[in-house]
Amino acid sequence: MKLSETLVKKLSQQYAPSSMVDMEFKGYDLSFKTDEAGNPILLFIGKRTNDGNVRGERYARTLKYDREGNRIKDHWELKGKAT
Repeated sequence: MKLSETLVKKLSQQYAPSSMVDMEFKGYDLSFKTDEAGNPILLFIGKRTNDGNVRGERYARTLKYDREGNRIKDHWELKGKAT
């Protein structure tokens, strides 16, 4: 599954630093981990099980910055199944 533009836009926002955030988006359950700056870097998307884990797919985000702190790369990559 490819991430939709609206989901990528939602994931471009800042959240609580170094935390795990759970939410719903267009019928899917989302859980994502944020880095120390509050950027989502690890995403689990699918359906939440009774124990609270998300079964579906796992994505990882690559963020790269230049020496001045400008973002030069922002890319979500499918890493496989999330169980």
